[in-house]
Amino acid sequence: MKLPTKKAIVLLSGGLDSTTILYYALSKGYKCNCIIFDYGQKHKKEINSAIKIAKLANVKYSLIKITLPWSKDVLTNKNKKVPIHKRLPRTVPPTYVLGRNTLFLSYALSFAQSINANNIFIGVNAVDFSNYPDCTPEFIKAYNNVLKSLKTKIIIQAPLLKLNKAQIIKLGTKLNVAYKNTWTCYNGFDKPCMQCDSCKLRAKGFKEAKIDDPTIIK
Repeated sequence: MKLPTKKAIVLLSGGLDSTTILYYALSKGYKCNCIIFDYGQKHKKEINSAIKIAKLANVKYSLIKITLPWSKDVLTNKNKKVPIHKRLPRTVPPTYVLGRNTLFLSYALSFAQSINANNIFIGVNAVDFSNYPDCTPEFIKAYNNVLKSLKTKIIIQAPLLKLNKAQIIKLGTKLNVAYKNTWTCYNGFDKPCMQCDSCKLRAKGFKEAKIDDPTIIK
């Protein structure tokens, strides 16, 4: 007797964490459907990376465009530059896109219900991260409580939540994640800027994992 296929929605940004999550879900036997969001980013490099990753992983994906006309963050506002910090901020930084993961998970919930999928995977991380309030254990727990209140069997899975970047990279390496195809930088230059918070966190992770970052040409 053939067992029913486990279905999952994966939020795929094209970055290191979300790509690792996709490969993790696939390794657990899930049939994955990815959602890639165009939320008005100033550059499309991460979107292009996500599409490439989904195609290479041979999974279905949907590109969803949403608008945030009230947004004041530096990732979507063309009049603001990505800040360079000597030290990673301990407060919510200007790169935080208001309500982003709440919106993303709401779309994922709707998609999951439409295809009878009971799992949504998101690559949030609360150890080596940028102090985003929607990347914390409290947020994931709260959203899962929302799902319970809706009487669904859907759950949010965030297996990277309590891992540092080095641990995530080691996990992804075991899963044969092609990190060379990922884009982490907040800027849309030809090469990673190596100065923004996201680049610094990525560099820290590869250094601590003692693995060379394939996106960096030496």
